[in-house]
Amino acid sequence: MTGRKGRAVKGGLEFTGYRRSGGTIVTVHRAGARAGLRAAKHILMLSVLLIALAPIPIPSLEAAPQDRMTVTDMEGRHVEVPRAPHRIVCLGPGTLRQICYLRAADRVVGVERMEKAWPVGRPYWLAHPELSRLPSVAPGGAAGINAEPDLERVLEVDPQVIFISYMEPAKADALEKKIGIPVVVLTTGRFATFDQAAFDSLRTAGKVLDREQRAEAIISYIDEARKDLRARTAAVPSERQPLVYVGALGYKGLQGIESTDADYMPFEWLPVRNLARRIHKDGHLFLDREELLRRDPDVIFLDGGGAALVAADYLRKRTFYDSLKAFRTKRVYILFPYNWYVTNIETAIADAYAAGKILYPECFSDVSPEKKAREVMAFFVGRPDVYDRMERAYGRLGHVADFPASP
Repeated sequence: MTGRKGRAVKGGLEFTGYRRSGGTIVTVHRAGARAGLRAAKHILMLSVLLIALAPIPIPSLEAAPQDRMTVTDMEGRHVEVPRAPHRIVCLGPGTLRQICYLRAADRVVGVERMEKAWPVGRPYWLAHPELSRLPSVAPGGAAGINAEPDLERVLEVDPQVIFISYMEPAKADALEKKIGIPVVVLTTGRFATFDQAAFDSLRTAGKVLDREQRAEAIISYIDEARKDLRARTAAVPSERQPLVYVGALGYKGLQGIESTDADYMPFEWLPVRNLARRIHKDGHLFLDREELLRRDPDVIFLDGGGAALVAADYLRKRTFYDSLKAFRTKRVYILFPYNWYVTNIETAIADAYAAGKILYPECFSDVSPEKKAREVMAFFVGRPDVYDRMERAYGRLGHVADFPASP
């Protein structure tokens, strides 16, 4: 930006106008003819003196090449980022969760408003109350998916890297170009479903943050839990495997009993017949109530996030619920929220052990679901007491749903 020019001369310097340097307006001068000659001599003498006294070259203000690296994000984009950035912003479902798992919450300088508005059901948020005091830089939530954040607020917190999930590559490129900050796209897999892509995403974020060993430790922990659950139940014959259903799973908000998932992780790791998988090949679905009645599962698990909606619906449509065998026989159990701003991985593991204990108590005689949940919370978010806060919100993990008895 330049302003008007003038001819005023002061101290041998001629004022020529204005220019913008960053966010500051500065004046621009040039030396008059004689003053310019004297200045040139002084500069030459000063340069010789500086070279003699300071043989070590003055470093550039720009990051040296070795302080930067190129990563491939989850959309296949090649992004140049600073090594181990200490100021980051996390946007989109599941992004902040992954950064907290990697023990890098202390580098976050801005969060989404949704994170603050719904401070329950997500262990990573409960474990880091300091995050609630950070500036809000985007709305978040379902409406914020694949959308730009508040650019002005992002610039105010001055991040070195923006981590974002579920953003199309072209939009990520456009955002990076517009804001001048590297944008790295992460994911947890298909929306509201945990799959292998989550491991790759953890590795990508771990590489950027210099938390690669931590990323591998997380992946190993998840894999060991899966192996342990399957080993414990390997001898369960197929004829003993119940038809099970999980309802009230979160999906772009709280949902009722119709919301379920063919790939529900606890059912993938236990020998059960997942009703949803018999109807839908994979992923999330909303199951028709008449179909649920027709299939009539032996056991129903309700996600804690939507359990209150089911309880309220039960009072209005009691005939429907009492027509289900699981409700009549009190084989309806409450688990902790699986999806709350996509999948809570630590909660999914804790839920799997609780479900295993309920379905096959002889295979889990040495397991206390509460103790196991505390262990899992401690590993993922560093605070076993997060379990206690979850229990206060949703009841003891795996408890029988408290619906009124049939008249």
